[in-house]
Amino acid sequence: MLEWYERVRRPLPWRETRDPYALLVSEVMLQQTQALRVVPYYERWLDRFPDPEALAVAPTRDVLELWSGLGYNRRALALQRAALHVFTYGWPDDLTDLPGVGPYTAAAVGSFAWDRQAAAVDTNVKRVLTRREGLDVDVTARANELVPAGRAAPFNQAMMELGATVCRPRTPDCTVCPVERGCLQLVAQPVKRAKAPRFEETDRYVRGRIVATLLAGEPLPFSGERLERALAGLERDGLIVRDGAGRPQLP
Repeated sequence: MLEWYERVRRPLPWRETRDPYALLVSEVMLQQTQALRVVPYYERWLDRFPDPEALAVAPTRDVLELWSGLGYNRRALALQRAALHVFTYGWPDDLTDLPGVGPYTAAAVGSFAWDRQAAAVDTNVKRVLTRREGLDVDVTARANELVPAGRAAPFNQAMMELGATVCRPRTPDCTVCPVERGCLQLVAQPVKRAKAPRFEETDRYVRGRIVATLLAGEPLPFSGERLERALAGLERDGLIVRDGAGRPQLP
C-alpha cells in the first residue's frame, strides 16, 4: 500500500511540510470539505497568517473574511483559539487540549509533524477497514496494529488516499485497490433517505450569507423567523455580537 501511495499520491501542498501549524490549518479546513476545494484557501491563509502568532493577534473580521466561502465558519474561530493557545503556551503534548482538535486531528498532525506512531482514523479509514475486515472490527485498534514501525505518517496518508480515491463511499474501484486481496468487500447498498432540502433552504446557508453580508457591509438578506434563528446560532457560536440597539455585527 505504501508503494502504491508513492506512485499515485495527489500533490497536495500540506503533504510537503512538517510544520505543525500548517498541518493543523489543513486538517481543520479539510473537515467536511473536499481536498481540491481546500487548496486555494489553505495557500491564501498561510500567506496572510504564516504562523500561530500572526493568526492569534489578527482581528476576527480578517479571519472570517479569509475563511468566507469555505463553510462552517466556527472552524475559523476554533483555529484562531488554537493558535492563541500555541502562541501563548507552546504546543501541548496532548493536541486534543487545543480548541477544536479531536483524536483524529491530533493523530494526523502528530504523525505528520513529529512522527508520532498513531493511526489517524477518519471516515475514510473506518470505511476501508470495515469493508475489508468486517463490521465488528475495532477500527482504531486495528488501524494502530497495522501501522508499520516508524512509518505512521506515510501509512496515514496512504490510508486517507485509499479511502478518498479508491475505496469511495458509493462507487469503490476494487480493480485498482492495492490491498484488494483478502478483502471482504462489504460494500453496503446506499441507504434510501428522504429527499434533502436544497442548500439554499437550510439554516447553514442563511448563516453563511449573514456572515458574508456583514463582511461586505451590506443589508441583511433575510428577515423574520429564519433570520432570527440563524442570528441566535451565530451569536451562540461567537460569530456575531449585538450592538446596543440589538443589531448584529462581527466580533
